[in-house]
Amino acid sequence: MAFAVTSSPDAISGSSFSRSSASSDLKIPQIGSFRLADRHATVNLSQKRCAVKPVNAEPKRNDSMLSHAATTSAPEVSEKVEVEDFDQLAKELNNASPLEIMDKALEKFGNDIAIAFSGAEDVALIEYAKLTGRPFRVFSLDTGRLNPETYRFFDEVEKHYGIRIEYMFPDAVEVQALVRSKGLFSFYEDGHQECCRVRKVRPLRRALKGLRAWITGQRKDQSPGTRSEVPVVQVDPVFEGLDGGYGSLLKWNPVANVDGKDIWNFLRAMNVPVNSLHAQGFVSIGCEPCTRPVLPGQHEREGRWWWEDAKAKECGLHKGNLKEDGAAQVNGNGATTESDIFNSQSLVTLSRTGIENLAKLESRKESWIVVLYAPWCPFCQAMEASYVELAEKLAGSGVKVAKFRADGEQKEYSKNELQLGSFPTILFFPKHSAKPIKYASEKRDVDSLMAFVNTLR
Repeated sequence: MAFAVTSSPDAISGSSFSRSSASSDLKIPQIGSFRLADRHATVNLSQKRCAVKPVNAEPKRNDSMLSHAATTSAPEVSEKVEVEDFDQLAKELNNASPLEIMDKALEKFGNDIAIAFSGAEDVALIEYAKLTGRPFRVFSLDTGRLNPETYRFFDEVEKHYGIRIEYMFPDAVEVQALVRSKGLFSFYEDGHQECCRVRKVRPLRRALKGLRAWITGQRKDQSPGTRSEVPVVQVDPVFEGLDGGYGSLLKWNPVANVDGKDIWNFLRAMNVPVNSLHAQGFVSIGCEPCTRPVLPGQHEREGRWWWEDAKAKECGLHKGNLKEDGAAQVNGNGATTESDIFNSQSLVTLSRTGIENLAKLESRKESWIVVLYAPWCPFCQAMEASYVELAEKLAGSGVKVAKFRADGEQKEYSKNELQLGSFPTILFFPKHSAKPIKYASEKRDVDSLMAFVNTLR
């Protein structure tokens, strides 16, 4: 994807930081609140290119944004620059450091780019931006339902870096209509997408309409089922930027290739302030009702929307990076053909007939523990080593360890007959009881699973 950018040395600054400028007395515009004059984009979808016309030195004014005193105008200035291929740039920067990627992003877009800050470990982005020595902007989505610790962290970050975060808020009328019609916690019953759309996605859309690029803290290892193909820079496939239309917004992901543990090593080394919720077991942090600590053996995203399946654990802010189901091959019974997991000679693979027969037995020769799983589920993948080790420890003990793939066409049956709520679901079938017992704990390390088995066999 190509994106042509021209700049004007006299263009007005919209930064949240003080800069030396002849127009320093102007009121600073906020994200999503203004459009500059004569900024138009044309898109040639056949060539996947976006050309942005030069920016006038003087933006449009209205009384609500700029003072009446600011009435001087400057002649139109344009600089000719070559169209850039951002797909090629992504390849060139794929092995670059986050600092190098951040510097490139800020250099190219200046005041037309901003860091999206969630109040979690993505504070690393702000530290990288500071290290470049370039001016930068930061915005955040205040949904109205964040943890108190997160609000205090915002304040701490502002003081530490000497910045003002540009907060975006949901539309009060939309929030009021949602709460009055469905209550405060409807997402526990019918999914989180509607609430996130009102409180997060639409405010983000407004914010991005005032930018030409944004910077996110997405990492490939955050959610293998949805973020494993995130590039370091891309044309945003979902949202529009200042000029409108497809191709008008660039999305930079400087830490896409960085492991979570390396992010934390960086934060500690630089003595960066962090959200106090991390010390309480929170890894991925969102709204208070939809976030909880993760436990040993769990993937970091399992603390988000825990009552839903793994593939639903996105709020819509990064929808364009989701791996589409349609891209995967489908086998005869409607399940995707990803590489299987829980592969061990100590494990029994149950077919639909096998699990049905096991469930029908009122008296069994041996007890069974069975995991209902989907191979694409990152939370199933996260417990694979523990479950295989459990199978090896229980070999010859009188307890069979098995797996049943419960996605695709088997999902409805599993929900109705096997207590499947979300993946993974673990069931214990006692020797002398027809009804299986569901493992209720979120601890999926081998010691916790062994304790569960030992209390029942």
